[in-house]
Amino acid sequence: METISITINGTKIDAKKTSTILEASLNAGIYIPSLCAHPDLPTLVGLKPTDHVFQGKNKFENENTGNSPQDHQGCQLCVVKIEGIEGLSTSCSTIIEEGMIISTDTPEIQTLRLEKLMTILSKHPHACLMCAQREGCPREPCSPNVPLDERCCPILGRCELQKVAEYIGIREDTPRYRPQGRAIIEDEPLFIRNYELCIGCSRCVRVCRDVRGIEALGFVYSNGETIVGSLAPSLKESGCKFCGACIEVCPTGALTDKDILWAEREKKLVPCREACPLGIDVPRYIRFISEKKYAEAAAVIREKTPFPSVLGRVCFHDCELECRRNQLNEPIAICALKRFAMNHDNELWKPKLKISHSTGKKIAVVGSGPSGLTVAYYLRRLGHSVTVFEANSYIGGMLRVGIPEYRLPRNVLQKDLDYILSLGIDIHTDKVIGEHLSLDNLKEQGFDATFLAIGAQNTKKLNVEGSNLSNILWGLDFLKKVNLGEEVKVTDNVIVIGGGNVAVDVALTARRLGAKDVQLTCLECREEMPAHEWEIQKAIDEDITLNCSWGPKRVVDTDGEVSEVELIHCDSLFDNNKLFNPIFDETNTKSIKTDMIIIAIGQIPDLSLLGSESKINISTSGLIQAKEGTLETSIPGIFAGGEVINSPSSVVDAIEMGRKAASSIDKYLGGAGEIDDILIEPDVPNPNLGRDESFYDKPRVQMPLLSLEERQSSFSEIELGFNEGLAIEEANRCLRCDLRFEISPVELPPQKWSELTSENIQYVSETEGAIQILNESQEIILILGTPNLRLALEEQLSTNPKACYFNYDEDPMYTKRESELLQQFMQEFGRFPEGNESLDDDLF
Repeated sequence: METISITINGTKIDAKKTSTILEASLNAGIYIPSLCAHPDLPTLVGLKPTDHVFQGKNKFENENTGNSPQDHQGCQLCVVKIEGIEGLSTSCSTIIEEGMIISTDTPEIQTLRLEKLMTILSKHPHACLMCAQREGCPREPCSPNVPLDERCCPILGRCELQKVAEYIGIREDTPRYRPQGRAIIEDEPLFIRNYELCIGCSRCVRVCRDVRGIEALGFVYSNGETIVGSLAPSLKESGCKFCGACIEVCPTGALTDKDILWAEREKKLVPCREACPLGIDVPRYIRFISEKKYAEAAAVIREKTPFPSVLGRVCFHDCELECRRNQLNEPIAICALKRFAMNHDNELWKPKLKISHSTGKKIAVVGSGPSGLTVAYYLRRLGHSVTVFEANSYIGGMLRVGIPEYRLPRNVLQKDLDYILSLGIDIHTDKVIGEHLSLDNLKEQGFDATFLAIGAQNTKKLNVEGSNLSNILWGLDFLKKVNLGEEVKVTDNVIVIGGGNVAVDVALTARRLGAKDVQLTCLECREEMPAHEWEIQKAIDEDITLNCSWGPKRVVDTDGEVSEVELIHCDSLFDNNKLFNPIFDETNTKSIKTDMIIIAIGQIPDLSLLGSESKINISTSGLIQAKEGTLETSIPGIFAGGEVINSPSSVVDAIEMGRKAASSIDKYLGGAGEIDDILIEPDVPNPNLGRDESFYDKPRVQMPLLSLEERQSSFSEIELGFNEGLAIEEANRCLRCDLRFEISPVELPPQKWSELTSENIQYVSETEGAIQILNESQEIILILGTPNLRLALEEQLSTNPKACYFNYDEDPMYTKRESELLQQFMQEFGRFPEGNESLDDDLF
């Protein structure tokens, strides 16, 4: 990097040759205020107006007159004085030259900045910025009774314009703001556009055009003003991709996210990643698919789970319910893309997946379902010796016997199992706890910790008249036999009782075994059915009849065989407290002829296997009680997870519990509990998304399916998976919400923090006031009112290891000052500093 020497405010510095004065100054730690400049955006030089823009339905034409400037003039707050050049220069657009001598804060500069800021504020709400009670003010109620439309917007406290104004100062003769009648657009997806708050800085225009390559926004000159807007009446018509970059760079409240608290910003703005129990970086692997980097996508998925291929088939993908694309039309097919990535996995990740040196510790895992094998996988990789005890002759638990092959092909399951076992995990099958081994016995064998993952193996029974007849089967037992290849015969007419996913699997399995008429009956109404909608739809596609809001009253016995079932209507399922409390209408019944009934109303663990001498605490619902944070049971060293502590539970939830337990067990054994992998090094994504006129309306790519005729004659997989073209098409529908967090923060005015040292504390008076303590990242971690500022700071220096910097305000009403600072902090971040978390939110 070629550098040249310049002098700023009497200090000689070396700076990159092509830098602007503003860039060189900020890099040298010299602050210059600006509202139009941004570190990721090009300068205003050459920025030309468009022919027209819209603010809602209001169209503004560009006034192409001799009085209109050729280039956007910007805020001009960044002016500096360059020796030898007449007048002042804008530092954001002036390139440095060798030997240049620059001043950034002369009286002339200060005067011009005050003037330019006054021009901006005259057309922007600013009463709150001049109010003596502004710090921590919630805006409502307003003590000075400023009209609501003249008050600052809800981002007061974290507004960039506010911070710059506080740095420059506001002239007392600044005209009172009068509402301009600009459009406020709240009826479009995801964002609110309040043009009443726009200052015409054009950051949004430049980030949309020059960084994202979309160009949905523009600006015009009209009546001597810079008017910013969309290129068409709506964002959809303008070609917006709803990436949110414009909101990220806006220095005011003109562009904001809908219904997102600042404290929850990252969680809410990338909800797919947050909704995943495993924390899989969904946006990243979808981006890799769009870039045809399929092996990299697979590696991202494997960073968080030993069952990536399984989850590509059977994950309930609640992440899709949270996908922000839902608010445009339909969510991204996240699970289908996960499956595609794993189908194209070339094991690029394998060289980076290491096993630590032996720790000499032994762990017993009881049960080989997804939770148990997840624990075994991570603990083995951490260097522990792991032995899995499985009651059956096969491993995989419900993945093998509880999920039909048309949903989870056995070769897909076996692929994940083979790699887990290849790590050197010892497997003992046909070992039943309570019969072949006990918890005490495991301890005697030298195991340092035990993880119980025995699952929910028992089917819930239904106590109605006739439920003991020979042609009544139980859902889980039925699926087990079919999945293990045993001969199972069904009759022509089958009724399945239950409304969950297992019940739907039972109904579809019965159809494949030859049943001609399959009916499913459940207490829940159609909207309350616990089965996922896509599973219910598959049942409807295969002509499974749904009898919703009907429950069995009795089974009719004819010569010892089932002949029909009498149903009673369920008017409601839950009471006012949302507790299961069905109410039936005795006058509303119906009967259905049938010769076989399969009951699938849920599963429960068989905790009798633990033995009567077990001292593990059991809940009233028949589940093992485990500490929420660690999953340790009431017996030290014994942990539990999966459906034995949370039933019913999904596969991904069971894996998440396995991850949590593995980390806890490692910590229990003296380790750090670190199980996260980095199988693909961090990369910088391409910020350019490109323009696509049809982006808004792009429909969700539909999963190719086996024909109905082929489905009902075999157990072949129903969903065929995306080919490369379909996968890329679907990946390109992603809003790329995560890209916002790649945008650089702007440089804000310097804070007056001091390093927390004994020397600096000695300059502080022993008087009343409030202190603010910051950590090494200069983040506020404590706000405290005190009768003695110096003593309070000395205590923080000696007792708070995180305390690195401080600031203080002298104020005899120190509790009031503390409250103001706390309110100001909550206004900006939506939470208390970590040192004040014990306070009651309602007080503020």
